[in-house]
Amino acid sequence: MKKGRDFMKRKRLLSAVLAGIFAVSMLGGCASAVPQGATETTQGGAQETDRTSGTVKLRVWAEESTYDALNKMIDSFKEEYKGQATFDITLEQNADSDTRDNVLGDVHNAADVFIFADDQVASMVAGGALYPVPNADEVKKANVEGAIDAATVNDTLYAYPMTADNGYFLYYNKKYLSDSDVKTLDGILKVAEKNHKKFMMDWSSGWYLYSFFGNTGLDFGVNDDNVTNHCDWNSTEGEIKGVDIAQAMLDISSSSGFENAVNEDFITNAKKGSVIAGVSGVWSETELKKIWGDDLGAAKLPTYTVAGKQVQMASFTGYKLMGVNAYSANPQWAAKLADWMTNEQNQTVRFEMNGQGPSNTKAADSDAVKASPSIQAVIAQSEFGKLQRVGNSYWDACKTFGNTMVAGNPNHVKLQELMDNLVSGITKSVAG
Repeated sequence: MKKGRDFMKRKRLLSAVLAGIFAVSMLGGCASAVPQGATETTQGGAQETDRTSGTVKLRVWAEESTYDALNKMIDSFKEEYKGQATFDITLEQNADSDTRDNVLGDVHNAADVFIFADDQVASMVAGGALYPVPNADEVKKANVEGAIDAATVNDTLYAYPMTADNGYFLYYNKKYLSDSDVKTLDGILKVAEKNHKKFMMDWSSGWYLYSFFGNTGLDFGVNDDNVTNHCDWNSTEGEIKGVDIAQAMLDISSSSGFENAVNEDFITNAKKGSVIAGVSGVWSETELKKIWGDDLGAAKLPTYTVAGKQVQMASFTGYKLMGVNAYSANPQWAAKLADWMTNEQNQTVRFEMNGQGPSNTKAADSDAVKASPSIQAVIAQSEFGKLQRVGNSYWDACKTFGNTMVAGNPNHVKLQELMDNLVSGITKSVAG
């Protein structure tokens, strides 16, 4: 789902952005209308005036599948602020996962408002691309603590929390699997084998692969440089060693009830009837509901057997955020729009129309949200999750290791050597 990016490319992009910051700070920005009560400010080269009339042009980057909900929010925003300015607000297609690269690649021509996953915050702040949230105290009170932490860098809130569901959990078909079965991966695989069906999970992605390591007592994380990682997944000490996890994964991959698959294949095979369980996120609920109907079940990830123990599978958790371009010609109006599109009312709209879980505490407390199997599964799994903060080298190393595990270690490499290679890849420094 989330992929590592080439560090050299990002370094060049950041250099260009920082150079732009210096140049624009010398030249100043252009004048625009500002919301009532706002004072003249300068942020990141964008200058405001105290004019309260005129046309305010704003561009919003978002994924096309969310346009219907966003257009509804934009219409209500215009109604809320009519009389203060004439608004010209346009939506432009942009993948949330590509926002960082697209913003830093050409920050002056990027949208005024954009959506992105929380793991992109630090690099955009480093590039000077995000306009700090002006009403930070209000936003902090309205949203869950984890979302605020995810949007904060050095005690400054740089983005508006939008969703609290950017994680993964277990979907299952209740026609085959009971609540008891889905407590353990052993139980799921046993039922799948018996019925000649499959449990699916993507082992080619480090995003999902983390689930086998996160609750084992072994350590992994990004270093202070936000580029390189530390990792001891090859440890030869402790109750659970690196080779124990490798062996556990080989045991799983050898089951006739297991199949490695990306999310699209999970949905396709569920339609065919060959899959009865899989690991995915809220984005799959609508399609799976069409396929399994009332038999659709969702739960936290199961435990799995490693070193003779049952260990709860972990996950990367995350949040979707809405940010404002520091180089917007209308940063205060852009901030008003971002704040509006992430408030309680519109997080409720987003849930009702797109099935996205709210980070706003009041919106999340609604009966409708509480009745959503996928949102409740996200909440249950979050207890065993960790914010995704990884350096670039993590992704390719995990992909290589995961594919080897799926294939059953065909070259019969010693497991300790496999783990050493994995850790070496995860922790390697990228030449500057």
